[in-house]
Amino acid sequence: MAFGKYFTHVPNFDYVSRLPNRQYINDYLQTKNLFKRVKLSDEIFGDLNFFGKTIIRTNERPDNVAFRVYDDESLDWLILLSNNIINYESEWPMDQVSFDNYLLSKYGSYENIYNIHHYETREILDGNNNLILKKGLEVLQNFSMTYYDSSIGQEVIANNITDGITNLEYEEKIQEDKQSIFILKPRYLSVILNDIDNLMPYKEGSTQYVGSSLARGDNIRLYT
Repeated sequence: MAFGKYFTHVPNFDYVSRLPNRQYINDYLQTKNLFKRVKLSDEIFGDLNFFGKTIIRTNERPDNVAFRVYDDESLDWLILLSNNIINYESEWPMDQVSFDNYLLSKYGSYENIYNIHHYETREILDGNNNLILKKGLEVLQNFSMTYYDSSIGQEVIANNITDGITNLEYEEKIQEDKQSIFILKPRYLSVILNDIDNLMPYKEGSTQYVGSSLARGDNIRLYT
């Protein structure tokens, strides 16, 4: 299904020209109306029945994922929209070169990259394999705890139950979390695309209305 690039469906807007070489006081510049955007309805966005999950592969961009899932790379915007991604640079996983450069820029040296960022708990089970302490909780290095172990009928003091997490491990976990994304199930594509066709065009009635695909801003120069 070829829907076309997202911005081909975004209507235009005429702005009053501010260029020094404009010829007339009522010259306009036509551009895409970036304030006219759609989002998935709360009804769909909050319903996991509409979504599946996929893992972003190494060096995949949104258009690559869209082609793999929908056989249409022009639906890259839907991949971002389904995950509420606004800033691609900070919210999409980095390729390896960008990630290495990011680490060096943030931490200053390879030595600092391997310094401890924080400490996390190890998993603790009692003698009956009941979970006492969850793995991966951020705590102080010397964290300890006392708990009652019903298998031996007494309290137990747990020491040395933290692991140091390096800056590298911390940043890799962030990238790993970003790799798991939601995808709108292909059978619901027509619902979203029909909504966009209905919502994007301008409606008659506004003083700025020119046509379904064009609105025009007021030229205050004409009134001063």
